[in-house]
Amino acid sequence: MDNLFENLDWALIQAFVAVAETGSLSAAARQTGHSQPTLGRQIKLIEAALGSSLFTRQPRGLQLNDVGAKILPMAQEMREAYRKFSLIAAGQSQSLKGVVRITASVLFSHYTLPPIIAHIRQQEPKIDIELAPSDTTENLLFREADIAIRMYRPTQEDLIARKLGELKTALFASNDYLARRGEPKSFEDMPNHDFVGFDRETLIIDGMKALGIPATRSDFSVRCDQQAIYWELVRAGCGIGIAQLKLGRGDQNMTQVLPQIPMANLPVWLAAPEALRITPRIRRVYDLLAEAIMPICDA
Repeated sequence: MDNLFENLDWALIQAFVAVAETGSLSAAARQTGHSQPTLGRQIKLIEAALGSSLFTRQPRGLQLNDVGAKILPMAQEMREAYRKFSLIAAGQSQSLKGVVRITASVLFSHYTLPPIIAHIRQQEPKIDIELAPSDTTENLLFREADIAIRMYRPTQEDLIARKLGELKTALFASNDYLARRGEPKSFEDMPNHDFVGFDRETLIIDGMKALGIPATRSDFSVRCDQQAIYWELVRAGCGIGIAQLKLGRGDQNMTQVLPQIPMANLPVWLAAPEALRITPRIRRVYDLLAEAIMPICDA
């Protein structure tokens, strides 16, 4: 078994680990960014190369069989070694030229980052920026991104993380909605209004409960988990919704409502793998992001 993977394509090993850890081609596709058919072909290729099936096909996914379970730890060790190799190799580049990949939430990527990235490009025209908007957690240690902007404190080891501040939030409604329904003046007026909430995500409900405001999913007449679309639903007049204070106040078609109700702030963290933080182009973009985002926080 020691040289089992010696002549295998590395992409096949990556596909095997992803499917083994997630339990299905669809979940592995979301994790890796490859299509399900591609992953399916890669699993067939690795099974053909090894001369053995690795999974038991089930109605809702794939389960490792005895052979697959036996070789998974070795494949995971190879992935870890590759991760360390790529991080160390990338960290040796001393040029302010190349690509830096940034990941942030869809909302932050849509409404906040474009002018910041334009400024970075003006300052460093030889650095190409790749922006990966995502509300999932990209793994920095596996080089899915070089820098991440998070609304929570990163907990992975081997990361350098810096808290840039906090974004204030507030309740907003469109001017059109308020013209139709009137503006709520107190908490007692809330049952007479429509609210836009999240669908399966419980962040808003949990925040309301923490403030002593009972709420359930059914209290929101319109629901959407994708935060950029969520904000557009509020802007379109579907009801009252929560938004970053600066975002809402910057829109002349929106009005802040019930400012007396306390709202939770969103912490903003900047993170990068420690090995990449010493790469000049990544360090430069990291510092420029911090410089641009900090004034937005706590404003």
